Amino acid sequence: MPLLLGVVLAAACIGVAACGGSSGGGGSSAKPGDGRIVPGKPGGTLHVMSNGDVDYLDPGAAYYQFSFIMTYATQRPLFSYRPDLATRAVPDLAAGEAKLSKDGKTITIKIRSGVKFSPPVNREVTSKDVKYAIERGFNPHVANGYVATYLGNVVGAKGAKGGPISGIQTPDDHTIVFKLTKPTASLVIGLLSLPTSAPVPKEYAAKYDAMKTPNQYGFHQVATGPYMILNDKSGKTVGYQPGRKIVLVRNPNWVKSTDYKPAYLDRIEFDEGNSDPVGTSQKILAGSAMVNGQADFNVPPQILKQVSQGEQADQLVLGPQTGRVRYIVMNNTIKPFDNLNVRKAVAAALNRTAMRQQMGGPLVGEIPTHYLPSVIPGYAQAGGAKGPGYDFLAHPSGDMNLARSYMKKAGYPSGKYTGGETFQMVSDNTSPTKDVSQVAENAFTALGFKTKLVQVTHDTMYTKFCNVPAQKVAICPSAGWAKDFPDPASMLEPTFKSTAINPTNNYNYAQFRDKAVDAAMEKADPITDPTKRATAFAQVDKMITAKIPEVPWFFDKTAGIHSKDVNGVLNKFNASWDLTYTSLKQ
Repeated sequence: MPLLLGVVLAAACIGVAACGGSSGGGGSSAKPGDGRIVPGKPGGTLHVMSNGDVDYLDPGAAYYQFSFIMTYATQRPLFSYRPDLATRAVPDLAAGEAKLSKDGKTITIKIRSGVKFSPPVNREVTSKDVKYAIERGFNPHVANGYVATYLGNVVGAKGAKGGPISGIQTPDDHTIVFKLTKPTASLVIGLLSLPTSAPVPKEYAAKYDAMKTPNQYGFHQVATGPYMILNDKSGKTVGYQPGRKIVLVRNPNWVKSTDYKPAYLDRIEFDEGNSDPVGTSQKILAGSAMVNGQADFNVPPQILKQVSQGEQADQLVLGPQTGRVRYIVMNNTIKPFDNLNVRKAVAAALNRTAMRQQMGGPLVGEIPTHYLPSVIPGYAQAGGAKGPGYDFLAHPSGDMNLARSYMKKAGYPSGKYTGGETFQMVSDNTSPTKDVSQVAENAFTALGFKTKLVQVTHDTMYTKFCNVPAQKVAICPSAGWAKDFPDPASMLEPTFKSTAINPTNNYNYAQFRDKAVDAAMEKADPITDPTKRATAFAQVDKMITAKIPEVPWFFDKTAGIHSKDVNGVLNKFNASWDLTYTSLKQ
């Protein structure tokens, strides 16, 4: 029977088809770090070197790629991704594939027996814990950034504030059922591979969830994965020192026979505050038991060149395109960026070739002409590498004459902005993304904009500025988006749907609102035929690109470095190290 395109391939197999192997380990002749499973030896401590911190410890709120590196090691969502399967999730907490009713409106999932919470809860997980975990995502105190987008058609979900949702049912301790108002199972199943479907014990967490923002459950969380944040007897995460360190230790209640992940390492330490990427990269390459914290710590271009052409080439991981796009974000609610022609002018002015060069050049990515990357269905139908053909994205090195012509159309006769305002830009404080921001700032300056560039750590850039509409940040040149699951909806809906705009954890960075785009997404969501779904979302992609709410400038390829004694295994789905498969050479 046909499957529901990428999202269902990614999250669960619908019907009777098997999801594929889920046993741990798995022999392979692959080189370490190429995304395939490499057998390892148990033991040792790995250090993940980063500049900034996670966005949230709470798995119900975590939504930053760097946070996912940790969260997928400590939590077990219903489905998750083996390192070698970027387009297909396997059952994790789930005991098997999801079952879909004939009308596409009922999803039934069985969960495994024998999975227990870490101390101090110590009891077996039930389906009610999954139900509570998902419902708490609607709690404004938790501030989840995606449940409302993907679960909007679950019965009783609209307007939910963290209480019981009637369309999420638990007929017994090992069964969870989702009832839908529309056949949008692809979105629901896609969400079930995200951390919010990892179980949370209500009797333990409810007191924290009742608190006003910031919610405190993350600082007292319990784990179901092979690792847990080091805690004390009360459950307080003493292994977390904000901006400095996160210490993961083995979860004593993890039962290997219930999990496909081998979990070789005994201990994982996130060493934060490494603001010198060149010096830290050299430390990793010359040292022992270290990897870079991908997404937070980009390998500098000079290190990429040095390593790729030298004797340390085996310590460099260059993966495929990740399904991640980077943007120069303009806040569409702030004048003059509410003017389409101004946004077109900025797109035309940006030297995206120079920006990519700051990241390492063609070796590490491609320059986009629209929003869907090549690893996502709909890319080809939206025009492939050439894109829809809009002139403002046709010149990757920039075209100032075209840019000024658009400024004139926007009402600026000189071809430059003359409003006199100073616009705040908030970016990363470390290279190479820091350098990218400065290249982008030059384009704004050339168009007459006065800017004030504020540089902070990557996590702070999101959680304090660019994800918070009330901050009214005009330009965010360091923002990006990675797929939630391999489906075009996961690339376009959290980022451009008007109903996805949240007061915190907001990923519609531009605060883009367009009724026609919203309607096109709603029409595309229930489509299950792979070709028709890809075509429908390609049209959405074209519609958004025409409005250019933010400028896509880079489709990433994964680059990572590790010490010589590390078997670094890349998870192709999250485009980062898989800590449950990475090991030390002992």
